[in-house]
Amino acid sequence: MHDYFLSLAEHIETQLAANETSTAWLSAESSDFVRFNHSAIRQPGHVLQLILNLQLIQGQTHATMGFNLSGKLKIDLATINAAIQDLRMQLADLPADPHLMVATEVNNSTQILPSSLPPVASMLEQILAAAKDVDMVGLLTTGTQYRGFANSYGQRNWYATSNVNFDWSLFYSTDKAVKSNYAGFHWDEAEFLRKFDDARQKLALLARPPITVAAGNYRAYLSPTALNELIMMLNWGGLSEKSLRTRHSCLRRMQSGEASMHAMVDVCEDSRAGLEPGFQAEGFIKPDVIPLIQAGKLSGSMISPRSAKEFGLIANGAPNDESAKSLMMRAGTLAHADILKELGTGIYIANLWYLNFSDRANCRITGMTRFATFWVENGQIIAPLNVMRFDDSLFRILGENLLALSQETEVIMDDHSYGERNTGGAILPGALVKEMRFVL
Repeated sequence: MHDYFLSLAEHIETQLAANETSTAWLSAESSDFVRFNHSAIRQPGHVLQLILNLQLIQGQTHATMGFNLSGKLKIDLATINAAIQDLRMQLADLPADPHLMVATEVNNSTQILPSSLPPVASMLEQILAAAKDVDMVGLLTTGTQYRGFANSYGQRNWYATSNVNFDWSLFYSTDKAVKSNYAGFHWDEAEFLRKFDDARQKLALLARPPITVAAGNYRAYLSPTALNELIMMLNWGGLSEKSLRTRHSCLRRMQSGEASMHAMVDVCEDSRAGLEPGFQAEGFIKPDVIPLIQAGKLSGSMISPRSAKEFGLIANGAPNDESAKSLMMRAGTLAHADILKELGTGIYIANLWYLNFSDRANCRITGMTRFATFWVENGQIIAPLNVMRFDDSLFRILGENLLALSQETEVIMDDHSYGERNTGGAILPGALVKEMRFVL
């Protein structure tokens, strides 16, 4: 695939006029998808696709076209030639873009991540054996993803990763279920079975009659999956340089120094994790680490090439939406075995959903608990908790009310696959909080 992409890039350069430059972004995958229902395989499938986004530039005027490729060089070169002609015709009618920024400094890279995945059939055997006496639904997604960048200045960047993402739920009855996930670049049967056994134990607890507690403030533990739902809200412009400068960011009070988080909160964009390429679609290289929140203080932002051009800054490899694609939060000291003991009496939250901002200026978020959320007393799970709505600020949850972060972190890969499998994700701990506000 790499050699094929290099051949495409070389050919594109031969088709350009003297006053033209180009960029090309390849997004390709060879993926297996297996859907489960009632602990049986219901829908297996394989996807092999290649998508090329080709940009033609004349001065500050540019046009882009995205199209599928066949993987057969002779056919694809003809497709590219036709696309260049179409783009050339469009440029004549387009205005100049004052915020266009082109990567003219050549920075080549090859990033092929090590992985150790067994054959898909082996993973399926282990999953089916583990689920033989429970009601499981789920989706196994695995395979190799490729990203490539090339421009007519001679820059070439390549990224390839093989990974797995298995998302499943064990159902007790009606809407009562335990949701779990196992993801990464390696398949460890023992670790998978440990996580599956943990889900089984929580499933047994769902047989107890659920309880309802009154609205109010409760001590709570947020699993890494639940914390991820909260942290990802920061990607709604919170960490964006443009949003910060236009005062639309939910973290603008941190920017002004009016608010902060707890000193144990360190969040960064970490390209070394391999969840996302170390370069973006315009060819700008990402630093290994972009500090975003350090010791509870806002310390950085995601700066796209357009924002860099507009505000006279240096781009740091952010995509055009200036979201973080490989978030990492520093782990703490709370041992997994001590989570319930340290929680004491309160709410164990495995999953959250339907999140939205209730007060963006104060980073206040509302949402619902989901799946295996439990009421805990004196370090013991008492019963599943009926669905509750929370409404609280991250400045409180991860600020004055944060008691501890877990020692263990979890890899949470972006599982969106509309049109193509996404890269990216997060590596996060769980969080123990002194107080979380529940309103319903």
